[in-house]
Amino acid sequence: MTPLDDHSQRRRPLFIPVVIATAVLTVGGLVTGYLLSRGREPKNPEPGISQGPSLLAVGPLCRPETQAMGEKAGAVGELRQVLRVRTESRTVVWICQDEEAQLYYHANKGGGEAKWVENKTALFLADVRHNDAGEFWAAAEDGAIFVVTADKLIITHEDGRAEEQDVVPE
Repeated sequence: MTPLDDHSQRRRPLFIPVVIATAVLTVGGLVTGYLLSRGREPKNPEPGISQGPSLLAVGPLCRPETQAMGEKAGAVGELRQVLRVRTESRTVVWICQDEEAQLYYHANKGGGEAKWVENKTALFLADVRHNDAGEFWAAAEDGAIFVVTADKLIITHEDGRAEEQDVVPE
């Protein structure tokens, strides 16, 4: 009888090495798939909507209150005005842009000459988006959506109720 014919010899267990190899290959495949898929994302899935920052035509520096809030929110450099409107209810809204083309919303009830109290009379929002139609929109922590154009300010509350304010000349 040869040693190979003897079935009583102890066999090496293969289960654990196979499980480890399967786990390593699975993780490697997932990472590779993720990295490859990042390069295939559509550049602009919705026509006319800005997916990344693009430098807009900017005007004068934004207010000192906006500069201070922008610094707290991580703005790079000085904030400059992209849009400034006054509504019929005397709220003034500024859309400002930093040096890396990130947009910010800052509004104050009563305008620039009124008292500024953040989260009471004034509201600062980062991560503002815009589209080719000249609409700027931002979301507040409470779920309200603010849409600003050269003609209107529309505030859609979390419960679906919408406030629309016309822009008036200054």
